[in-house]
Amino acid sequence: MTRTLEQAAVERHGDELYDAFLNRTTVPNLRDRVAGITITDAYHIQAHFVERRVRAGEAIVGKKIGVTSRAIQEAIGVFEPDFGQLTSAMAFEDGAAIDLDSLIQPRAEAEIAFVLKRDLKGPGITATDVLRATDHVRTCFEIVDSRICGWDIKIEDTVADNASCGVYVLGEDKADPRDVDLTLAGLLVERDGEAVASGVGAAVQGSPLNSVAWLANRLGQLGIPFRAGEVILSGSLGPLLPVSDGGLLVATIGGVGSCSINFRRGGVHA
Repeated sequence: MTRTLEQAAVERHGDELYDAFLNRTTVPNLRDRVAGITITDAYHIQAHFVERRVRAGEAIVGKKIGVTSRAIQEAIGVFEPDFGQLTSAMAFEDGAAIDLDSLIQPRAEAEIAFVLKRDLKGPGITATDVLRATDHVRTCFEIVDSRICGWDIKIEDTVADNASCGVYVLGEDKADPRDVDLTLAGLLVERDGEAVASGVGAAVQGSPLNSVAWLANRLGQLGIPFRAGEVILSGSLGPLLPVSDGGLLVATIGGVGSCSINFRRGGVHA
């Protein structure tokens, strides 16, 4: 798809999303306000939004892959994943207490995070290449958070909004992906000790390895490599979950490990 927006419009909408992020507010969806907006336009808006965060002192530490399940793709009318940039301010450790007042309309999803030991640059990357380039995988919670009113999103909206990135938490357990069949890895999510969701690695593009390979090749078309040390969130194994004040979520993925996250209103990040 081609770009239709002038740079001034790209920057205006990117600034609007950045201001919404800073002020914990929302804006109306872009698709109904920006005539002819394309996915390419949306990625340019995303780049400006993220650039504002980097200029403010954050660093790019990885990437996230979204819209990996067929159900979500059908809901927003696109049949390819999207991606966003992870920054240093988004990263938290296992067991972190996340202040709900620091987010807008958060939801949680459990997934497998890849930590790379060598650069990976497409095109031509395969699942085997991803396996070779990965140092380890961890269970992860991504807390997605939309700057778009009421989660009223289609693909152009979520892409512009940095793929609805909020924060993420990496579990302490590290697994060698060569020792685990990530396609069959089963997920169980518990809230305050009660099971609330389940899933399997195959829900992510047939395998989380395929998801990461897709993004390596997509970024390769743009001249962007994965760098050694980067964290890649490969996509949700289960459904989006609501979060609540005082709630404790624990995700366990077979062969990979567990991850926990607490939510507090008016609390302090841990």
